Amino acid sequence: MFKNLAATAVAACCISLAPLCANSQTTKPVPASATPLKIGFVYVAPLTDAGWVRQHEEGRKAVQAALGQRVKTTYVEDVAEGPDAERVIRDLAQQGNTLIFTPSFGYMEPTLKVAQDFPNVKFESITGYKTAANVAVANARYYEGRYLAGILAGRMTQTHLAGYVAGFPIPEVLQGINAFTLGMRSVDPKAEVKVVWLNAWFDPARERDAAMTLFNQNVDVVSFHTGSSAVMAAAQERGKMAIAYHSDMRSVAPDAQIAAVTHRWGDYYTARARAVLDGSWKPGAVWGGVKEGMIRVGDFGPKVPKAVQTEVLNAQKAMAQGKLLPFKAREAVRDNEGQVVIAPGETLSDEKILGMNWLVAGVQGKISH
Repeated sequence: MFKNLAATAVAACCISLAPLCANSQTTKPVPASATPLKIGFVYVAPLTDAGWVRQHEEGRKAVQAALGQRVKTTYVEDVAEGPDAERVIRDLAQQGNTLIFTPSFGYMEPTLKVAQDFPNVKFESITGYKTAANVAVANARYYEGRYLAGILAGRMTQTHLAGYVAGFPIPEVLQGINAFTLGMRSVDPKAEVKVVWLNAWFDPARERDAAMTLFNQNVDVVSFHTGSSAVMAAAQERGKMAIAYHSDMRSVAPDAQIAAVTHRWGDYYTARARAVLDGSWKPGAVWGGVKEGMIRVGDFGPKVPKAVQTEVLNAQKAMAQGKLLPFKAREAVRDNEGQVVIAPGETLSDEKILGMNWLVAGVQGKISH
């Protein structure tokens, strides 16, 4: 989620990531070895109880639990993108880590640079898009979870108005806002979504202020694409509803949380570690979602009726089966300026999704510049 705006926009317009590759799902037995595979992880922010870094830490722990003494994992937290990232990644390679995960977009170039000097080390650039002989990339279809969250918000709202606290207007964030709005309107055609742009990923004070502003404008359910749990805390304070992102945040907002869109990296990380151990690792590009288990909506709060929970879970099952696609149009879909952006019967290609630069009808606001 911590991304360079310009680089991401260019990347999104130029590339399309393939479905989860077969080699990342290998089930070959892993031979026992006296020397464990050393695996390093680099985290872009401090490790906290919830959020982007927490979910990657859960992925690391899943690798260690699944493979036991065959691996030895380590991590370095709160590593700034740029020169400091290159130093840390290089240190991990020099320390004998032969598989290194770098989960932040701004780590892409430092990862590639270090990879050139360590051809026998395998690197996984999470949210990056450039590959090399020893560099693979992976990302998740976060927008799938957003659509499901929109269905929930549409069922729960009383004011027909949701809020969305957003970081930067990169394609990934626009995908999420649009999918959320389309999901919400699929069950509540009157629904609208009001967006507040922060032009920052992590600023708890401003995240809280944005949420409070939205609540003052008749919003009764809020979502967000920022780095802290401040929006959830604000909803708890005001007695409103909120949808958590990255992690389950019921510990922060036990009454306010109606669901969470969580990222699940454990299966992917474990599969890639197995691939290194059994010699089948290959570079590739993975863009996985609900089907691959990388995105999940659940962790419902006490306010959500069982019937609504079932509806959302059934939609999630349909999405996993390929029967529900957020950007497939039965009738023309227009942006909030009236232009047709998805023709009747059309399903947006990955290339168009990755290059998304519009806000769908129903969104109040414009793309921040």
